[in-house]
Order: sequence, then structure tokens, then C-alpha cells
Amino acid sequence: MHLRAPDHPDAPTLFPLSHTCPKMESMANTPLAHALDAAAHGFRVIPLTRAKLPAVRSPHHHDPVPLPCRGACGRPGHGVHDASAAPEAIRALFAAAPWASGYGIACGCAPHHLIGVDLDLKREPRVDGAAALALLARRYAFAVPRTVTVLTPGGGRHLWLCGPPGLAVANSVGRIAPGIDIRGTGGYLVGPGSATSRGRYRLAPGSPAWRPAPAPSALLGLLRPPARTTQDRTTRDRSTPRPSAGGTAGRDAALVRFVRESQEGRRNDRLFWAACRAYETGAGDELAPALIEAALHTGLTRREAEATVASAARSATGRTLPPVAQPPGT
Repeated sequence: MHLRAPDHPDAPTLFPLSHTCPKMESMANTPLAHALDAAAHGFRVIPLTRAKLPAVRSPHHHDPVPLPCRGACGRPGHGVHDASAAPEAIRALFAAAPWASGYGIACGCAPHHLIGVDLDLKREPRVDGAAALALLARRYAFAVPRTVTVLTPGGGRHLWLCGPPGLAVANSVGRIAPGIDIRGTGGYLVGPGSATSRGRYRLAPGSPAWRPAPAPSALLGLLRPPARTTQDRTTRDRSTPRPSAGGTAGRDAALVRFVRESQEGRRNDRLFWAACRAYETGAGDELAPALIEAALHTGLTRREAEATVASAARSATGRTLPPVAQPPGT
């Protein structure tokens, strides 16, 4: 007899019951246990909900105007900025979010400088990230290395690669090719063993565990963001919520304010639009907690807000974003 995850009928066999204590088995398959295992190999982790969002609630949810905070306040609840490889810090994060069903692995951090290559597989519209990556490998003459590979519930896969120290790889959705999303600095990957609303993430058969291969130099060249031209800057959409100053931080604050000012009847639409814009620019993982807290201020429930942000993340991945030129309720 073997133990299977109780919440998903297709979850893989974990270990034989005859050889272990049932209580130890239960502990060994908890999100915390998986997260601690990842941390033991040098990865920084955070707890996630079944919607794959950071599980620890923002400490700023009672603030009159909650603005993006990256942990300078010293309290937990800042998404990927909480990520740690210290066991006691990880236990404290999971204790603050006992509802967590999975864990995220922060990208871009030492010692691995992890880069996540998310290969989507969809039927409608037809998207095959693995085929797109193989085409890029042929075109730019690099070999896709044997590396840590995590299978996703939707049929896709995540490839883990090591980047060089000092290179900040930006998060992107479909920029280098349709069906290929990149998780870099400020982003995270769902760790193997995590349970989500769509199923469980698991290590691919035969995949090396916890040892990402170095990213090929030709692929790193593709991941460097293109230089922005004067035309790119002057043709920016004027109807997008604009910061008065502050660059990226100002843009993020503007999106949070846009959600917070939503009126009843437009709350979900505005939250979805703002979250799509955040994921489109690669800031979705980072900004999601602040957007959710802003939505709670308008009267949405946490479940509604998390579901809307998760839907925006899926839409961004599928390249089905609503038009930037028409923010709702303006």
C-alpha cells in the first residue's frame, strides 16, 4: 500500500506505508517540509495559496493608503521579498499562513541565481512552449541542458537554470517566443510538491533534483531586455494609470491606487485590468499582495480578490490581455 496526496486523485505515489510511520509520512509531505527541503539546497522560499499567490497577508492591509512595500517595515507579508533559506524564518512564515498549500522559490537570488523557463502547453489557442524553445535552440545554436524540470498541472513544465552573478534577468510573458515565460529577479517558481487548485506540481521522472544547470550563454543573450528607444517612450499609452514620479515604484503605486479607488460594480474589472498590466510588465508576482489588499479595501473578499488576480496571471500567460488603451471605469 502507498500513500497518495488526498486532495488530488492523480497525485504521484510518494512512499510505501509499510516502511514509514504514518505521522512521519504526513509531515514529510506538507508544504513546509517541501519548502525546508528546498531551503536546505540553498533556495529561498515563501508559502503559497492554492491560487499560487503569496499566502502571508500584507501587514499594511489596515493602512489608509497601502503602497507597495518590499519588507522595509520589518514585518512579513511582502510576497517574494519575504523569501528565505533560514529554517526558523521559513517556519515562522508558514505559521503565519497555516492555509498554505504550496511554496514558491524566489528567482535571481544567490547562490543559484535561479532563472525559471516556463514552457506552456495549450490546445486553444495552440501554444507549445517546449517546441518554441527547441526552435530557438536551433536558430541560436545552443543546447537545452539537462536540468531540474518540474511538471505543471496544466501539462507544461518549468526548467530551472542558473544565471551568472550580477545579471538581473527580467520577468517576461511570451517576449522571447509564444509559450515561453521567464521568471527572473522579483519572480518565483511554484516548487515541486505544491498543491494548487488545478493540481500538484511534481518533479519530472528522471529529472535531477535541486541542481539547476547553467543557462547557455546564447539563451542569456535572449533574456536580456532590449534597449528602449525614444519612440517606445513617446508612444506609451496615455490612458494607462501614470505615476507622477518614481519610475517603477511610481507605476506600481499608481496601479494599487487605481484598484483602491474602485467603486462597487467596477471592482473586479479594475482589479483584473491592473493585475494584467502588472503581469504584462513582469511585476505581477511582486505586486499581487498589494493589489489584493487594495481590493479588500474596496469591499471584495479575499477569495474574490485572489481569484481575480490568479485569473489575470493566467490571461497574461495565455496572451489574452484586455486592451491597454481601455482601463475600465475611467
